[in-house]
Amino acid sequence: MSQRTARTEENGPAGADAGGSAKANGPAEANGPAEADGRAEANGPADQDGPGSPAKRRGGAGWALVITSVAGFMAALDNLVVTTALPSIREDLGGALDDLEWTVSAYTLTFAVLLMFGAALGDRFGRRRLFLVGLSIFTGASAAAAMAPGIDSLIAARAVQGVGAAIMMPLTLTLLTAAVPAARRGMAYGIWGAVNGLAVASGPLIGGSLTEHVSWHWIFWLNVPLGLAVLPLARLRLAESFGNGNPLDFPGTLLASGGLFGIVYGLVRGPAEGWTTPFVLTALFAGSALLAGFVVHGSRARNAMLPMRLFRSRAFAGINAASLLMFLGMFGSIFLLSQYMQGVLGYSPTEAGLRMLPWTGMPMLVAPIAGYLSDRIGGRPVVATGLFLQAAGLAYYASVVAADASYGAQLPALIISGIGMSLYFAPASNLVMSSVRPQEQGIASGANNALREVGGALGIAVMSSIFSAQGGYATAQTFVDGLRPALVVGAGVVALAGLATLAIPRTRRPEGTEQDGTQAPASEADHADQGDQAGQEETAGAARLEPASR
Repeated sequence: MSQRTARTEENGPAGADAGGSAKANGPAEANGPAEADGRAEANGPADQDGPGSPAKRRGGAGWALVITSVAGFMAALDNLVVTTALPSIREDLGGALDDLEWTVSAYTLTFAVLLMFGAALGDRFGRRRLFLVGLSIFTGASAAAAMAPGIDSLIAARAVQGVGAAIMMPLTLTLLTAAVPAARRGMAYGIWGAVNGLAVASGPLIGGSLTEHVSWHWIFWLNVPLGLAVLPLARLRLAESFGNGNPLDFPGTLLASGGLFGIVYGLVRGPAEGWTTPFVLTALFAGSALLAGFVVHGSRARNAMLPMRLFRSRAFAGINAASLLMFLGMFGSIFLLSQYMQGVLGYSPTEAGLRMLPWTGMPMLVAPIAGYLSDRIGGRPVVATGLFLQAAGLAYYASVVAADASYGAQLPALIISGIGMSLYFAPASNLVMSSVRPQEQGIASGANNALREVGGALGIAVMSSIFSAQGGYATAQTFVDGLRPALVVGAGVVALAGLATLAIPRTRRPEGTEQDGTQAPASEADHADQGDQAGQEETAGAARLEPASR
């Protein structure tokens, strides 16, 4: 017989006991299945020092938001911050074109490959603990990159940076979810998404400005004081939390890591070496085979790293498909447009970055509003609207791009794209985290971030291939000839992301209230989609076993 412990959270009762039975009164939650193993429930997962132990809150939601947003900014910024510094790096450190490409790709590769493993480590050994480990690795590797004496050591430091980012990035969202009450998560995700969106899109501006006015070394030194400031705050202000306590899934880890490595490596090297070269084809086919094995493993294994049953939820499947397609279209477009503004229109890196602010800086203004709207009307319509606006902005840009295009002609496209991107980021995070049960939020965050990174790598590869096939760098006009069809493809891909979002079930607000008298929060798709029979069976089983646990 299990020994019950009763405690009341600030935002609602946490149904947990030493043996893992449901609430004291026994009912299943309206928004998700009753938990049967001492896990926190949907209305604010409990922060625990160990599986089954009482929660210890070290800091409020405000501290969690600041810490996770700064850490997410650092990790997201380094995706594209190096691109505008490559000529200066080559001048100082030497190296061939392939070496310079690896200063970007080494980070992307390790980041994408290890994201799900980093999330799994956090769930198993403590999310705050692993967040601190990842942040320490990232900060130290940033200092090593800034002091790199040669191109090879810089590439190695960038790869280690990716390892640190892969550990800490998925945990930022999980730690934020644990600290913020369910009713206010939309706004918190809005701010978190705004900061991360700004980092992704403003990477070329920040990298170009530091390189032009200070030194390329400072694109890496920038991370060091930020990391050193966040580390003690995270240690003191974040509460520890765990996942479901399952052992690490080593077969799943090897299959996922190997598969993602093959796919991302092939995508990164394809434009440079050719898509039909034996090495690229081998990487792509081997990666695809390993990922297929990962899917089979996730369908059959009892404690799989990423249970495939999660994709039976239309909410989880829809938002992840939308995320992959969104990053494919957005990353590829920003990659080419930053070169267009500098190479064709003649702007300096700083000037080009400033002129892209109506797009890249818009999340700081609109994303918090988007988070608020997602709390009020649900994330599905907000995300879909944002994606269709982003697609319209790219299509408009394709219609006005020219070798001598004025900034005034480009401005409407930049504004439309900026608003669209802003409406996507915050509610998308909310949809991801609310589409699974609380103990699965860590791996859900890792999976979504991995798909985003794969989408970004795929976007740069696909857009570069279209650009090379239709144009080139020879003249301003040939650049425009390649850029225009690439933007059209990017717009189409993002529009497909909008259609994928429409597959997500509408928000259902349960009738009645929580046990503490507060209104129950809206569920984006419930914690298991109604089509997910496995989740329903688990809930029913937990309810049937409740009398026995007493």
